[in-house]
Amino acid sequence: MYKLAFFVPKDDAEAVKEAVFATGAGRIGDYEACCFQTPGTGQFRPLEGADPHIGRVGDLEQVEELKVELVCTDELIQTAVAALKLAHPYEEPAYDAWRLEDL
Repeated sequence: MYKLAFFVPKDDAEAVKEAVFATGAGRIGDYEACCFQTPGTGQFRPLEGADPHIGRVGDLEQVEELKVELVCTDELIQTAVAALKLAHPYEEPAYDAWRLEDL
């Protein structure tokens, strides 16, 4: 199993979560679409060559975002990350994937 965590603007969170859940990620036993989300503030400065969804090249931007965490099987992690990247509004979405130990 993996834990997948990603950061997404609040207004885009439902669409991105649904795309990731559609891959089969976020299932725990007899439950689906399982996740935990926490609000926070993302910060970035787009550099030359960037095409930002929010903000302008060279300007420091702060955005209300959600951190979404969910579990995913080994077999689905590549597909879940691909769906995340495709559905996410940012050119370079921030995400982490950790392998979990079965204790």
